[in-house]
Amino acid sequence: MSGVWIFKNGVVRLVENPGANPSSGSNSRRKVLVHSPSNEVITSYADLERKLVPLGWERYYNDPDLLQFHKSATVHLISLPKDFNKFKSVHMYDIVVKNRNIFEVRDA
Repeated sequence: MSGVWIFKNGVVRLVENPGANPSSGSNSRRKVLVHSPSNEVITSYADLERKLVPLGWERYYNDPDLLQFHKSATVHLISLPKDFNKFKSVHMYDIVVKNRNIFEVRDA
């Protein structure tokens, strides 16, 4: 995972291509989340939920602006934007870190 971590207003976020022109697309590669055991690319939140639930993740409905999953008996929470089009690599890496050897991020 490359980029620059920015801390602003109490929030840390990853800027993957600092200084890159987002409209050029020449330096940026689209990333995809892959379910490693099945080698399936996750193309929707329905696909993701089908893979997370058997791993012990439960859907949270507390925030109408987010799609959230919690793993019981842990402090782990996955928070995703409601719109799958806003699902970025930082969200993908969060899923990978919390589900080692189950998901990976690849270049599209």
